[in-house]
Amino acid sequence: MSSPYTVRWGILATGLIADLFVKDLILDPSTRNVSDVKHEVRAVASSSSVDRAKKFIQDCKVPGGCAAYGSYEELVKDKSVDIIYVATPHSHHYQNTMLCLEASKHVLCEKAFTTNAAQAKKLNETAKAKNLFLMEAVWTRFFPLSLHVRKFIEDGNLGAVHRVMADNSFGDNVEEKYGTSHRMINMDLAGGCLLDLGIYSLTWIFQSLYHTLPPQSRQPPSKIASAITPYHATGADEMTSIILTFPSAPGPAPPGTPDGSATHPAHGIALTNLRVATDPDGHNTARPSIRIQGTKGEIQIDGPAFRPRSWRVIYAKAEGEKGKGEPTVEIHDCEIPGQGMFWEADECARCLRDGKIESEGMGWEESVVIMEVMDEVRRQGGIKYPEAIESLEYPLKL
Repeated sequence: MSSPYTVRWGILATGLIADLFVKDLILDPSTRNVSDVKHEVRAVASSSSVDRAKKFIQDCKVPGGCAAYGSYEELVKDKSVDIIYVATPHSHHYQNTMLCLEASKHVLCEKAFTTNAAQAKKLNETAKAKNLFLMEAVWTRFFPLSLHVRKFIEDGNLGAVHRVMADNSFGDNVEEKYGTSHRMINMDLAGGCLLDLGIYSLTWIFQSLYHTLPPQSRQPPSKIASAITPYHATGADEMTSIILTFPSAPGPAPPGTPDGSATHPAHGIALTNLRVATDPDGHNTARPSIRIQGTKGEIQIDGPAFRPRSWRVIYAKAEGEKGKGEPTVEIHDCEIPGQGMFWEADECARCLRDGKIESEGMGWEESVVIMEVMDEVRRQGGIKYPEAIESLEYPLKL
């Protein structure tokens, strides 16, 4: 049996998301039945101080010799690092990722990928020109649950998929919890529920209606309708609702389609909100957070959209049989032996091992299309970030 392929990570930023990611990285891969890749954390950088980086390494119990740096510029020069995880706020993703790419480092960048589609395109172009791996860190895409759901749709088990509804909302006292400076509602940091929470709702819309089609058949939404309510204290979006029309969706077109088309349209409804919750009592009583509806039945996904734990299939009954007998329901529970962020790291490792600069599970083109949707939603809602964080200029001090 060959030795597992080892990837050496550098961690750019020391906030909560970086903490969760690193603790997953250092877990034994065998706990998730993985034996072909493994991970080492070689360096951590904080923009505030080297002491902050040292404390992070200590708190996360990172084994072995892990270097601590007090600047990102020092981190990207570390020759022992293969790939860098960018864990800063959305506002800084473009500048930080460009820094890594210009230093010839592979990158896993947190979502939302950038503040706008133009920045995402520029990052992709830079990675391609330098032959470097780059991926948006949409961790949920790599859950076994997500893979199973996509395969179920691709195999035609749901029939023609016509509608997907996804909600990722927190029920917070916004004024008390976030005030006017917290990153969640800070416009200088590209705050608001769209980029932070709504990206997960859109993830389920896209991985159900877009990614399940062959690459040559995928088409971006032909219509985008949205509504935004801004937070009175900062102007960031606190409530965003989106309806997308996809011109082509999984499954056959209805019989007798006038133009003889083999495809059919579908609607994706993505919801996100800071004031009301998807799961108001914390016990999943309101379930489900995602509904994927096809002609043969419906998939319902339980748990938060970003970290779902189970899914079930409710099979449709024929006319005349509805309401009779017992319902036909399949329930699938999916264990997560940790936070669940290691699966996206495993994908990065396999891509590096195989010489790929792009993941098939979360490709560059799809990241750009999703960013274009969010650009249009912000345009319709009148949400504008400060010019500096939307700029393509690099380097630019923020």
